[in-house]
Amino acid sequence: MDLASAQMEDDPDPIIFKRLSEKLYLRTINDLKKESLAIHDMVISCSGFPAGVPEEYFETMSFLLRKLKDCVMAENPVPDAHEADKSSIKHRSPVIPDDFRCPISLELMKDPVIVSTGQTYERSCIQKWLDAGHKTCPKTQQTLLHTALTPNYVLKSLIALWCESNGVELPKKQGNCRNKRSGIGSSDCDRAAIDALLQKLANGNIEQQRAAAGELRLLAKRNADNRVCIAEAGAIPLLVELLSSPDPRTQEHAVTALLNLSINEANKGTIVNAGAIPDIVDVLKNGSMEARENAAATLFSLSVLDENKVAIGAAGAIPPLIDLLCQGTPRGKKDAATAIFNLLIYQGNKVRAVRARIVPPLMRLLKDPGGGMVDEALAILAILASHQEGKVAIGQAEPITILIEVIKTGSPRNRENAAAILWSLCTGDSHYLKVASELGAEEALKELSESGTDRAKRKAGNVLELLQRAEEVIG
Repeated sequence: MDLASAQMEDDPDPIIFKRLSEKLYLRTINDLKKESLAIHDMVISCSGFPAGVPEEYFETMSFLLRKLKDCVMAENPVPDAHEADKSSIKHRSPVIPDDFRCPISLELMKDPVIVSTGQTYERSCIQKWLDAGHKTCPKTQQTLLHTALTPNYVLKSLIALWCESNGVELPKKQGNCRNKRSGIGSSDCDRAAIDALLQKLANGNIEQQRAAAGELRLLAKRNADNRVCIAEAGAIPLLVELLSSPDPRTQEHAVTALLNLSINEANKGTIVNAGAIPDIVDVLKNGSMEARENAAATLFSLSVLDENKVAIGAAGAIPPLIDLLCQGTPRGKKDAATAIFNLLIYQGNKVRAVRARIVPPLMRLLKDPGGGMVDEALAILAILASHQEGKVAIGQAEPITILIEVIKTGSPRNRENAAAILWSLCTGDSHYLKVASELGAEEALKELSESGTDRAKRKAGNVLELLQRAEEVIG
């Protein structure tokens, strides 16, 4: 008899399941639990069901395991126990697999959904996170490409099977996605434990400080509740002090803990008020490569608040960010570029960047597609080109040839930025108009004016008008 057809019957013959139980050596509840766990491990390790196996097969297996459990229970009822033993059995809670817990609430998921980074959350919890205006994945801190939530049906079925096998009632509703500030409940942020870590930060030897800072770094990364709890316990000023630690690893833990804490909007102000900016800039200048990268990321996070853009620029952050842009790992270069771009929204920082000679390294990145930094280089050059000193510095780097090449072959966003830079250079400057014309810019700009983004079309049209006027003057 086909297993799928057995599943569809209204009242399948129990004898079939008894035979299956014998054939598959699934004769006890413990056997069934092991089989359920094996299926769970297989699906999780494959990030879904194995290639080539239809998802409905999983539904069939889930159905079979439930029926086999009923069969085994009928054949081997649980013997009577003393009342105390029965009470013990009733209150013994099985350990919930980590994959079944929502990373935000840490509770068993009822309605798991997948975000664009591939992480799974309880729907109500991640929806609250998104409704609060967050644009990142809480677990990875990656920027979300979109906010669509995709149901994770395979995981939902696994959770149902696990609950069935372990005698756990499926959650009626997902609760407690709000902050557990007291450390009570499913949050792993125990206030007494945090206070003990803070004592080590304040009074411990170098090894104890290093270990405590490392633990806080991990806790602050884990979830939003922890970030609130750690800050409320008074950790931020102590972590700021450790930015000046002579131990490189402690310094690295401290700056990364502050980075993780800064994800919380309220903590940004607390970090700045604790006098962190000059010390973070010092780590950016003198720390290990990982510490420098995380210092750059922290400055970006803090610079989301406009008033901090001024303070960070005034503290001397831009020259070491440019150094990291030149010397860092691929991740470090990305962190530096992101921080620089955000800081340059403030006009005064544009001057600082130009005078720190940011343009030559940006041009090198722009001419090296294999380096993976073309997008960032163009975005920063576009924002610098709107400032007179930036425009002059870019012009001195003779960028017209590469800008026209990007306009011809680049991504939509890069074509847009290249056209914006070209427009800034050509506005009021006949020299650049002449060079652009001689290098065949007109044809590329006409194509962009028809097929580019709205902004690219405007910029391309503006440059074409300038070229046309220049030709009329010459004529």
